[in-house]
Amino acid sequence: MRKVVLTLKEKHKYDVIKKLVETDGNKKRAANELKLSERQIRRLVEGYKEFGKAFFVHGNRGRKPVHALSDELKNQIEDLYNTKYFDCTYTQFSEFLAERENIFVSIDEARCILKERYILSPRSHKITKKNIKKLLNQKKKQATSKKEIAKIQANIVAIEDAHPRQPRCIYFGEEIQIDASEHVWFGNQKSQLHAAIDDSTGQVLAAYFDDQETLNGYYNIYYQILTKYRYSLSF
Repeated sequence: MRKVVLTLKEKHKYDVIKKLVETDGNKKRAANELKLSERQIRRLVEGYKEFGKAFFVHGNRGRKPVHALSDELKNQIEDLYNTKYFDCTYTQFSEFLAERENIFVSIDEARCILKERYILSPRSHKITKKNIKKLLNQKKKQATSKKEIAKIQANIVAIEDAHPRQPRCIYFGEEIQIDASEHVWFGNQKSQLHAAIDDSTGQVLAAYFDDQETLNGYYNIYYQILTKYRYSLSF
């Protein structure tokens, strides 16, 4: 006879129903413990009496669901997050996939795909990062090839760099980030680049050079935005 092996969840359900049948116990109490209806409890009791322990093995265990995402699509989703949406939360990422990439996955699906590849949201809790990093270090010790070690190390570095960030806006023009940056942009003398960047797309909307960071510089980039886009945006 084939040995029946249950998961922890399946075994708990089996133990409760087995005890219920053997002691002629209270079905309502069993329903509360398993968070099921009494109708479902009656079905489990009938299944236990007819098939025994084997009845509690989930029928889909070991099978790939018909609606499962292909490995190719999962790899595409991973690549998109790493190259374009690396500072997004899982929620923001799933929205961008639908709006910009025509890829429709739920937030939970996006989360699972990325977590399977040890890619964490910038808003992940410290304990989550700590646990994943610990697991990766263990895998790194067990790795047998340099390529595998390098890949694991890259995941560790990415987790350490996953600092909380404000999620990007969804729509173009919803918010504009403005700042000035000092650098030797040309020649030998430092100058200040005043720039305005769309938070949603990362597109540079306006730029203006000046010797110093000045109100005049910001006035100029604001003027460029108003004359080009014809409406005031949120700064």
